Amino acid sequence: MSHLLTLSDSLAAHARTQGAKPAARDSRRSLSYAEWDQRASRLANGLLALGLVKGDRVALLAYNAIEWLELYAALARAGLVAVPVNFRLTGAEIAYIVQHSEARAMVVQDALRETVERIRGELDVDPQRYVLFDGPLRGGWQDYEALIGGAPATAPRITVKPEDLFALMYTSGTTGRPKGAMRSHEGNALLAFATALEFGLSAADTGLLVMPLCHANSLYFAVTFTMLGATIVIDDRRHFDPEALLTTLANQRISFTSLVPTHYIMMLELSAQTKSKHDLSAVGKLLVSSAPARRETKLGILALFPQAKLFELYGSTEAGWVTILRPDEQIAHLGSVGREWAGTGAIKLLDADGREVADGEVGELHSRTAYVFDGYWKNPEKTAECFRGDWCSVGDLARRDEQGFIHLVDRKSHMIISGGENIYPSEVEAMLGAHPAVQDVAVVGIPDAKWGEAVLAVVVSKPGEAVTEAALLDWCRERIAGYKRPRAVRFIDAAEMPRTATGKIQHRLLRERYAR
Repeated sequence: MSHLLTLSDSLAAHARTQGAKPAARDSRRSLSYAEWDQRASRLANGLLALGLVKGDRVALLAYNAIEWLELYAALARAGLVAVPVNFRLTGAEIAYIVQHSEARAMVVQDALRETVERIRGELDVDPQRYVLFDGPLRGGWQDYEALIGGAPATAPRITVKPEDLFALMYTSGTTGRPKGAMRSHEGNALLAFATALEFGLSAADTGLLVMPLCHANSLYFAVTFTMLGATIVIDDRRHFDPEALLTTLANQRISFTSLVPTHYIMMLELSAQTKSKHDLSAVGKLLVSSAPARRETKLGILALFPQAKLFELYGSTEAGWVTILRPDEQIAHLGSVGREWAGTGAIKLLDADGREVADGEVGELHSRTAYVFDGYWKNPEKTAECFRGDWCSVGDLARRDEQGFIHLVDRKSHMIISGGENIYPSEVEAMLGAHPAVQDVAVVGIPDAKWGEAVLAVVVSKPGEAVTEAALLDWCRERIAGYKRPRAVRFIDAAEMPRTATGKIQHRLLRERYAR
């Protein structure tokens, strides 16, 4: 019977063949492949000793840290399912994900402990299954290092099949509630192989992970580098520091990293003297993703990193990578997200009746990839909406030009991308609409030179109700993650809100109005 390597299998293989090689490091500590493998086995056994069984979900809440890599490997080895939670979410948003995923345990970084303690009474997690790391021992918590130190170093006897779940990756939804995308071990492995093939990555690379490890982007690259036996460096700063990143790229001899346009813009804004201090010659490949990058940004990147090849990707948590814009296409096909890449079987752009549209016309983008997700956790209706047979769509509208390059037209029902974070207007609208003085609201993204897009709320007040911009921003501050909050509020009369004949708000017209 054939067996596709899992993340755990690859780690064990590298521990046997190159155990002393540096495998991963952050600012606090480092691991060789042998050390990583042993700690993964101990952690897997420690978690199982808490009474967890194969298939149980484990919620993970932390800033970037080397523990993410230990946890992903240990959960894979134990047959447990990772539920990475975005550290930027509010307590209520975190509680929803933990409850919806039916998580049986939580592993939390000490810096986020108080957020979890405020919601523990709302969660159905056994009190003995809260695990804490990167801080002193606390009452009511299992100590992460004690859990590892008290468990055997031999791998648990758990059979993990390729089709078993590796992770539930929660993505925000247009209904305002996040959905748990089910990712299998097989999907992980196939995506890693395709990534290595398309980017020309190998065991000789040193990859820097800057994007949060609770996001698909860093997770996918972490799996790729692990399966290759390369070295992973984790940027564990709580806030992005462009000069510190240049120092890391130079001193750690980083050969690859993935960043959003905002990161690059902030580095390019540094003084010429600051930029010239750093030897960036080791940087051979760079990726810009998660949001469109402008021409001047791309030219600036190529000037700052003269030895690097620049790539751009389009994809989703559900489908994985779908298109790629290669280094020699960056300027000639500006505004495109590229064409099919190594792991994409094909792309179709379909109209509302499921018929392919002609080149130049707009259709909903469907892809057929080898590593597509297995549907949404406990949500068969939304799963069915994603698929037409083997073809997966997350609702993006696009057009294909005569050379086969894909151009995105609208994103996931008006999704806003600010600083690389996906923000769904309907979620923000639902929260603002609950304010007693708000009659109607529409949330749109408007161009922002630094963040790509900024969140703007367009509000119609109830007759006779007085509400200020400051009051609404305070309302948001208590109820929703910081990156989702509007940066500004504009008040209009009800008659000024653009609508279709059926009464739906025309977000596109609002974006155009306020972009000007």
